[in-house]
Amino acid sequence: MAAPQTFSLLAFTFSLLAVASTVTGSNITQILADFPEYSSFNSYLSQTKLADEINSRSTITLLVLNNGAMSSLAGKHPLSVIKNALSLLVLLDYYDPLKLHKISQGTTLSTTLYQTTGNAPGNLGFVNITDLKGGKVGFGSAASGSKLDSSYTKSIKQIPYNISVLEIDNPIIAPGVLAAPAPSAAVSNITGLLEKAGCKTFADLLVSSGVLKTYESTIEKGLTVFAPSDEAFKAAGVPDLTKLTQAEKVSLLEYHALAEYKPKGSLKTNKNKIPTLATSGAGKYDLTTSTSGDEVILHTGVAPSRVADTVLDATPVVIFTVDKVLLPAELFGKPPSPAPAPAPESDTAPTPSPAEGPSPMAASPPAPPMDDSPGSAPSDSPAASENTKAKNAADGVRSPSLLTALVTLTALAVSVSLCY
Repeated sequence: MAAPQTFSLLAFTFSLLAVASTVTGSNITQILADFPEYSSFNSYLSQTKLADEINSRSTITLLVLNNGAMSSLAGKHPLSVIKNALSLLVLLDYYDPLKLHKISQGTTLSTTLYQTTGNAPGNLGFVNITDLKGGKVGFGSAASGSKLDSSYTKSIKQIPYNISVLEIDNPIIAPGVLAAPAPSAAVSNITGLLEKAGCKTFADLLVSSGVLKTYESTIEKGLTVFAPSDEAFKAAGVPDLTKLTQAEKVSLLEYHALAEYKPKGSLKTNKNKIPTLATSGAGKYDLTTSTSGDEVILHTGVAPSRVADTVLDATPVVIFTVDKVLLPAELFGKPPSPAPAPAPESDTAPTPSPAEGPSPMAASPPAPPMDDSPGSAPSDSPAASENTKAKNAADGVRSPSLLTALVTLTALAVSVSLCY
């Protein structure tokens, strides 16, 4: 008698599971692939790596431009400028058509992805959203004196409350966004940028070793640099670099760069080993990554290092500072496995009498893992701040909570079936 009820509950459970899979697996390029009128916009999301950043976040509203509107922006500016302009169209909040028309007091400011880059002084990284008369909604820069030059035209897709895709008729331009220098000009003095960021030791090593020329030769196709701070070279455990051969020193410095443009969003979504400039055909000298909230951790096989700050992000070049020198296992070896606890010596241990049981022995807690795998929490990684913990909770609560509900529902369905 209860079979139909059980079947209905199970069907409902699997439906929820399908929805959960859709929400947590959102991919903006796949979503836009169904709409050829946004093919140019979609292409630039991939070229600038903004798609990776969008996919790494749990709540996003994307304001898209059709091919006609996109051509007026893309045809006049380099890729680095286009990335900044498109970053202003990524709102770090969820807005669907209903919410647009229910804005408190008719107007609000929304944070954009551009604000997180560090290139937006003041409120240039915010967008003004205003519900106008007649059902229209206007968008514009939050900078003082800016006009609402863009308007909402239609809704494309929503996955509540993770991602909303809305069409607008014109790009949102903040003052100075279109005046950014070309990448070649921005990185014409890599050592100057590094010294200003507190990485003078690293800059001097690049020059003295000749590796700076290797970096510069890859700029056109893409370059990502992980620059240790001066303090990182003074930290305990850093090997004496003067004892390295010239070839080993070159390999170490090449290990701190990638021959591709890989901004933070791409590092956060990375699942594979990353070859460095030092990587040979045998696949050595690579890196892996893991995330902790919004932070990215680099793993070398010896010790982890945290990506600290972005010195420059000018497509196709990005320069980061890292809090520890990257030590490849190929040069410095993997850490030894913890030695097992010594077994008690049988010839000296007293034999318990029949009236006495064996002496209770306190079990020693297992030694922490010493490897530098992304799956383990490295003991030398920085403690998460309260804000990071809060973000972790915000990013992770949706899926685990939903899965817990699904498991509970499934158990209820089985229980009902057994009762009957």
